[in-house]
Amino acid sequence: MTEQRTDYDSPWKEVIEAYFPQFLEFFFPLAYDAIDWTRPYEFLDNELQQLEPDAEIGKCLVDKVAKVWLLDGEEVWVLVHVEVQGRYDIEFAKRMYTYNYRLFDRHEKRVISLAVLADDRENWRPDRYGYELAGCRVSLEFPIAKLLDYEAQWETLEQTTNPFGMVVMAHLRTKATPQNPESRLQWKLNLVRRLYDRGYSREDVVQLFRFIDWIMVLPQELASSFKQVARSYEEASRMRYVTSIERLAKEEGIVETSRENAIEILETRFGYVPSSIVEAINGIDRVSVLKRLLKIAIVIGSLAEFQKVLDEMPSAE
Repeated sequence: MTEQRTDYDSPWKEVIEAYFPQFLEFFFPLAYDAIDWTRPYEFLDNELQQLEPDAEIGKCLVDKVAKVWLLDGEEVWVLVHVEVQGRYDIEFAKRMYTYNYRLFDRHEKRVISLAVLADDRENWRPDRYGYELAGCRVSLEFPIAKLLDYEAQWETLEQTTNPFGMVVMAHLRTKATPQNPESRLQWKLNLVRRLYDRGYSREDVVQLFRFIDWIMVLPQELASSFKQVARSYEEASRMRYVTSIERLAKEEGIVETSRENAIEILETRFGYVPSSIVEAINGIDRVSVLKRLLKIAIVIGSLAEFQKVLDEMPSAE
């Protein structure tokens, strides 16, 4: 059984935006306690494109920049980096340092750099970058949250009312079941059932269901079973919280259209499209990935380059 492609970056971006204070409270309480949450915060994602305009196409990271106010009245910027694909990256600490000083240089605002690591290497915990030369020393130390550590805190994840308890459980069980779709189905149903048992608000149920459904990808036959059971949970709760079931049906049509659009663009630009590319595109079932491929198809220089993009896509995407 091959691993189901999972879009990690889009769900994480969405859930961080939806629950930014809870994100910091869960992973980085020192940063949370320093911020004045009575004042509005603002995401500044356009800054990321200016920090690294030539970023590698298809590289799956979650970077968020937010402008916040400290309790002492100072305006600072929070740079959040989530290594969502969970791969060892020797340049990770250097990139954290580079983003930090570029933000400071551009805006002369102090920057809080934070990192969430979702890799599978127990001992890989980069939390600083620096160098010393001829008596000159520069360095950056930054807090990290290692998702692997939460496996030993599973009971705490189950008990917390912070939405990121549910987010971390879904992420860990997705990473643990790449070739066991039956097990993933049972965990997915278990987590959805918890949404109803925890007494979340309607908005929280919808948002967290969306994350769980989005990240825990299932084969088509098991996805149908999931829909049926999830719908029975809704009926048992006597409230139609999870409008995402209807969204799933609608998304199936969007996926098919997105595949056709990407292939049609390639045919229009290059004529014959090899079956290897067609099969690869038809094997992708996440709208966000297909949208990115469509944009690439419009500007890519050749079919060989497009095939390279497909080959270099993380298998978990």
